[in-house]
Amino acid sequence: MKSPKLPRPTDSELDILRVLWNRGPSTVRDVFDDLNQTKPTGYTTVLKLMQIMAEKNLVRRNEKNRAHVYEARLPEEQTQNQLVGDLLDRAFGGSASRLVMRALSSTRTSAEDLSEIRRIIDGMQENAK
Repeated sequence: MKSPKLPRPTDSELDILRVLWNRGPSTVRDVFDDLNQTKPTGYTTVLKLMQIMAEKNLVRRNEKNRAHVYEARLPEEQTQNQLVGDLLDRAFGGSASRLVMRALSSTRTSAEDLSEIRRIIDGMQENAK
């Protein structure tokens, strides 16, 4: 069963989702403290963004305690799949090979990453037989 497509998160919303994926369920204060270590921002900004994210169903909010606890609605991999699928359709006309070629040619790729890519492709070719 395929889950309903959720709105594409903004860059700021992705920053918050990364914190929630790493920390697990967290209060606004937890997320604010974590974000503030690398990207100074205001507490009320984080609070408002998380409220909007709850309205968009990007996060769940547990209101049982005084400090509401938020958690990402979807796992990181599922959100990444949605974002890649959207990029694939919009920018590459659905062509996975064009997406991969552009990604590999736009930045230096480590030997470890290339080995991992080869392993994944080999596995996919085996499954296709």
